[in-house]
Amino acid sequence: MTSTHAFWLAGRQATGEASFDVHSPWDGRLVAAVSVPTDAQVEEAVAAAHAVTAEFSATPAHVRAAALDHVSKRLAERTEEIALLISAENGKPIKWARGEVGRAVSVFRFAAEEARRFNGGDAQRLDTDAGGVGRLALTRRFVKGPVLGIAPFNFPLNLCAHKVAPAIAVGAPIILKPAPATPLSGLILGELLAETDLPAGSWSVLPVTNDKMPALVKDERLPVISFTGSDTVGYAIQQSVPHKHCTLELGGNAAAVVLDDWSSEADLDWAATRIATFSNYQAGQSCISVQRVIADASVYDRLVEKVVAGVRAQVTGDPSDSATDVGPLVSEDAAKRVESWVEEAVSAGAKLLTGGKRDGASFEPTVLADVPAGVKLATEEVFGPVLTLTKVENTDEAFAAVNDSKFGLQTGVFTRNVQTAFRAHRELEVGGVIIGDAPSYRADQMPYGGAKQSGVGREGVRYAMDDYTYERVLVLTGLDI
Repeated sequence: MTSTHAFWLAGRQATGEASFDVHSPWDGRLVAAVSVPTDAQVEEAVAAAHAVTAEFSATPAHVRAAALDHVSKRLAERTEEIALLISAENGKPIKWARGEVGRAVSVFRFAAEEARRFNGGDAQRLDTDAGGVGRLALTRRFVKGPVLGIAPFNFPLNLCAHKVAPAIAVGAPIILKPAPATPLSGLILGELLAETDLPAGSWSVLPVTNDKMPALVKDERLPVISFTGSDTVGYAIQQSVPHKHCTLELGGNAAAVVLDDWSSEADLDWAATRIATFSNYQAGQSCISVQRVIADASVYDRLVEKVVAGVRAQVTGDPSDSATDVGPLVSEDAAKRVESWVEEAVSAGAKLLTGGKRDGASFEPTVLADVPAGVKLATEEVFGPVLTLTKVENTDEAFAAVNDSKFGLQTGVFTRNVQTAFRAHRELEVGGVIIGDAPSYRADQMPYGGAKQSGVGREGVRYAMDDYTYERVLVLTGLDI
């Protein structure tokens, strides 16, 4: 019999009056039951976060850094256990789940390092103007207040880490709302945080259902919201609380551009392998999964052959098998949506080169060419193991095709020309340009976020710390400097 998992309320375990079940997307088995906080318990968590703000923000850096180091160490020690949990609740192949735990280990380590060196300001002489003689300005950063972190299902541990670790690093209390489909990884973080000496109220992990989210979003005691998810939900949050600080990471339809100078067999083999892998890892459920391949006509035909072969070589099946590359989507409904988008594109004239079939929550790795401009696969984020192929005549057309999107998260550009690399950096309307690789590369310490409808603000530990704080200036007068 499966026991019910408690949640974490102001640093202690608690249970509510109801629970919900978490099922494996792969075989439907019951993974766990999770207790749901009552309205009164949610209120207690928010009140505790608000009340502890001054105390927590004044906590010495070494105390916060030690707590972050502890979580990093414990995640590393429990890697296999936690990877199996991620795979069970999310359907992610175990090899990718292990990688996710490794990334979360790094996120907490980076946060510990940043907590120790985060000065958040500088000194500025003011005697550059006659009225400033004898004055010095000191700038420091201070927390805006408690953070509401809303995490998605696709990286149920690491994207929770990207909410929690920067908040602890700067001393901002955080209430973490994990995705209802995948709450167990967030609860594990609560278990590890409970082993530290952080003050009560400085963190809570509340697996509330989505219908309870609007009240949390609007609560004035939570002035900062960090959300990762769909553009529809993200912008609805922002519009409902225009006076709050919102960091929104909202996804995209990432492009991989292969230019004419990337033309040797070895080059094309590399590009095709990276494209095939990163259009299908996490079953395509990544904001920077390759969705669009834009290739110069001089390499297009050879690249297509290699990409299709690489996609067909992806091993699909049981996510608990270390050989599996592609597991199920998070739910059968998600797979049905992907299926409908592919059918729409084919009906409109797209050529299906491989894949296209659904089995329950699983969808075959799929490649399409000649996708008409108006269909969903050409304009929206598919969030599934599907990529499209487009032929262009030159770099101008390639970069125009990348920018012909409402999204702008990351783009991969396969080129060996350094001038083209800098041109891509200058012209592509995205948050990140990856040269010589797929757009799916992310280092957890670098700034990560998008342009246009891919969101506002930046994740990446140091950059999130800036988002959670504001500058306050101190002017000292009467100094002999």
